[in-house]
Amino acid sequence: MTLFIIFICSLIAFMLSAICGGGAGLILMPILGAILPSTQIPAALSIGTFSSSASRLIVFFKSIRWHIVLYFMPPAIVAVVAGAFLLKFINPLYLQVVMGLFLMSNLTFLFKKTDLSATSEENISKVKIVTIGFLAGFLSGLTGAVGLLFNKFYLRHGFSKQQIMATRAANEILLHLIKFVMYTMLGLITREVLVLGALVALAAVLSTFLIKYVLPYISELLFKKIGYAAMVLSGMIMLLQSSNNLFVQNNGSLTYKPVAEGLEARLQWQNADYSLEFTYDEGLEFELIIPINELDAELQKQVQLQKADATSMVIEKVYALEGVSYEAYYFKNNQLLKKLDLE
Repeated sequence: MTLFIIFICSLIAFMLSAICGGGAGLILMPILGAILPSTQIPAALSIGTFSSSASRLIVFFKSIRWHIVLYFMPPAIVAVVAGAFLLKFINPLYLQVVMGLFLMSNLTFLFKKTDLSATSEENISKVKIVTIGFLAGFLSGLTGAVGLLFNKFYLRHGFSKQQIMATRAANEILLHLIKFVMYTMLGLITREVLVLGALVALAAVLSTFLIKYVLPYISELLFKKIGYAAMVLSGMIMLLQSSNNLFVQNNGSLTYKPVAEGLEARLQWQNADYSLEFTYDEGLEFELIIPINELDAELQKQVQLQKADATSMVIEKVYALEGVSYEAYYFKNNQLLKKLDLE
């Protein structure tokens, strides 16, 4: 049942990807993340995205813009090797948070009522193509798929629906093959990865031949609107999924509570405890719990003199517009006895 659900989700994702000009990998990341470790998700995706690019290359071969491929491919190949190699050393979840925020920044384009193209294809600089190629290759090596991240590049430079699909396929097919080889060398290709990757690949190929008959009925403007909508939706899903996974990995928690004449947000992350407090009389303050030995000798003496019968105490370093200060809280049986402002 699980494999059937993944197949259906993959088929829908690659159908949307074809209409949106990319993004199936970003859509499938949170779905595969429920089964595979985060470091193996790019490996499974690379199998499916390679198959998708190969099938689109065959179906839309006549629409490829070869001058884009010429400048895109060399830097992308170098960068994808570097990205795949760094996958062993970098937690991709942090990168996914940034990618999610970037994708969500395209929300404003959904409300434009006129043509969304800004520059003609002839005005694309070679430097821009090389830069996009390098970034696409590097991020693709780290995450497995970043099609939607660079969707704006295609959508805003006068490419037709067929040209977007064909040129992206030509730009990315070799990258996916290199990634698969790199992931194999790094020991990231397991039996489970191969099974899920093959399932995603089957859905990807089927979607290409289905979309061939759907694409002519979609207008260019609607095509672009759907592309931006997919970017925003994928960004939201990716941000929520990666943030949740990061909190789990780092024993994190985020809580809110009302305080006297204000509100406090408290973040616990690994062994650290942070809080952001806003009160009407004191304004916005950032607080960090610190050990007592971070205080100078005079402040430590003040804290110890006020301890009395308290069984525990908490020292906070407070950052405010007026400067940096310290606060000490004294507890007995988990009940607050008093608060001391240190000077």
